[in-house]
Amino acid sequence: DKIESFESPEPSVTVIIPSKAPGGAETDVLTVREVDMCLTLNGSDHHTDRYELMTRKVNPQLVIRRGQPFQLDLVLSRAYNPATDAISFVFTLSETDKPSYGHGTLIAVPLLAKGAQDGDTWSAVLQRSSENVVSVNITTPANCIVGVWKMDIDTKLKDDGAVSYSHRTKIYVLFNAWCKKDQVYMKEEERRREFVEMDTGLIWRGSYNRMRPCIWNYAQFEKDVLDCSLFLVTKTGRVPLPSCSDPVKITRALSAAVNSPDDNGALMGNWSAEFDGGTPPTKWVGSLMILQRFYTNKKPVKYGQCWVFAGVLTTVCRALGIPARTVTTYASAHDTQNSLTVDYFVDDKGGVMEELTSDSIWNFHVWNEVWMKRPDLEPGDYDGWNAIDATPQEMSEDVFRCGPTSVKAVKRGEVLKPYDSAFVYAEVNADKVFWKYTGPTQPLKLLRKDTLGIGQHISTKTVGQWSREDITQTYKYPEKSQDERTAMLKALKQSESLFSRYYLNEEFNDIKFDFKLLDDIVIGSPFSARVVLSNKSKDKDYKVTVILRVDTVLYTGKVEDSVRKEKFDVVVKKRSEEEVKIDVSYEEYYNKLVDQCAFNIACLATVQDTNYEYFAQDDFRVRKPDVKFKIEGVPSEGQEFTATASVMNPLPVSLKRC
Repeated sequence: DKIESFESPEPSVTVIIPSKAPGGAETDVLTVREVDMCLTLNGSDHHTDRYELMTRKVNPQLVIRRGQPFQLDLVLSRAYNPATDAISFVFTLSETDKPSYGHGTLIAVPLLAKGAQDGDTWSAVLQRSSENVVSVNITTPANCIVGVWKMDIDTKLKDDGAVSYSHRTKIYVLFNAWCKKDQVYMKEEERRREFVEMDTGLIWRGSYNRMRPCIWNYAQFEKDVLDCSLFLVTKTGRVPLPSCSDPVKITRALSAAVNSPDDNGALMGNWSAEFDGGTPPTKWVGSLMILQRFYTNKKPVKYGQCWVFAGVLTTVCRALGIPARTVTTYASAHDTQNSLTVDYFVDDKGGVMEELTSDSIWNFHVWNEVWMKRPDLEPGDYDGWNAIDATPQEMSEDVFRCGPTSVKAVKRGEVLKPYDSAFVYAEVNADKVFWKYTGPTQPLKLLRKDTLGIGQHISTKTVGQWSREDITQTYKYPEKSQDERTAMLKALKQSESLFSRYYLNEEFNDIKFDFKLLDDIVIGSPFSARVVLSNKSKDKDYKVTVILRVDTVLYTGKVEDSVRKEKFDVVVKKRSEEEVKIDVSYEEYYNKLVDQCAFNIACLATVQDTNYEYFAQDDFRVRKPDVKFKIEGVPSEGQEFTATASVMNPLPVSLKRC
């Protein structure tokens, strides 16, 4: 048989325990001289041939997926005789100081002439033997510990002298989405290619009315990425080695290990406008440099925001073999009180009181989904996509982490299911509640509740296409539907928050106030915000005081700077409408913009001679100019072609450093 490649026998450690045959002659104990790891064959069969570890010219390593046979070719000192020779493979998990059969970190596998390879246990089966070369299929179980394994091969005459061969090449064992018995098994090949093997993707940012994708290079097969991913699991995430077979425990640990507050993980967050000493989050275009830098220095890389954390976490999960995708939710709630509502406290000028308001609504928030079975949640159907989030928002069991949370549980409002279901439910389906604060001794006044604004256009990359797939329906029932309200009430009844219980008992009837925001405003242009006041009364006119304000905000919802504020007194006659408008010029807002060019438009209206007040707000984002590409001729594969990029400057000033 053709031997693909050999390991040098020099690093092997051989221990011979001699045995004397009758007459005093030493027995001819079988020895291993060379081992061919069959890198090309195994790489193709296991979908691991793109890992840099497999393709490097110097000291390549074998990367396989669990629950599936891989082939080794052994070159022996003589022909193998199954009647008199015994061969055993001993696998030891590299990370362990005290390998143990009981913990599954030390495995001894005898070579069998035939036997079942069902993926439930380790096995080694002889495939063929030709002269002094034997081909062996070794199968790891579908619940094998994921990590780096060392291999020794023991050979001996049955009940006689033995030789041990230590192989230098290590074996990386990953999760296997192609194996039906693996907890991360995914049925469709097209989806496996997308969620395990695709090394580039799209991450959506912007706002719900201005969704913009950015390309992200996941680079899960590149140099150091797999080693760094395993380091994040065992060293940073401190997952006990026997638990490294469980994708639930691994992904929960990774949601903490990718951020830095608790454990000096891979990436340090920064939501200010100052990024001295590091890279602004908007400058990253992929995970490779972040993970390589962290693996080299073992210090958090500066800086990240939610889409960077999510991009890196997708890389790590895919590198380990866990199907993963990056998911964006627009108008995403950050509920700090576990009330399943987002509570805003406003003053008499329409301003949000930051000192009282701990909840917030992010223009967008990006997290991850990982595909797995959830045997820990049985009985019940909780398998499939699970949300995990590495952005350090709130502590879960005293650590900044989130998930994995069954998306099916979130949709059904089952907020007590582990892990962090209530927090994820609020992110996509909380109700906004606005309270009027008039003083420490005065009761809070419920101004308005908004059941529609949270969790819009939940987005991810379409399988096999460079387009957006809307997956909102996987997290929530249609807004205003009976199923949606039933799920919300179920969730609220499980909440222990006083706010949520008080909210359940409140009823509120309002007049019609409607925001009219001009869309598609390019940066450099003025814009307007209008509010239409509708009087539904058949016999009464109303005097209304309206305060309109425009503030720049970070994408997390935090107010950064005030741009403009105006107060209007209007009379709305019975069964009629009035309109108030605030105009904002480029000169007013240009030097107050922050990274995502986002604004918050707020309205506080007081109906005179009544106890009724109304508050609402909306997000708005000016659009950056498009870059247009023109390709000359028809490009051919493998051939150079010419492309021209052009951009129109919409600003009244010259652009520099283009």
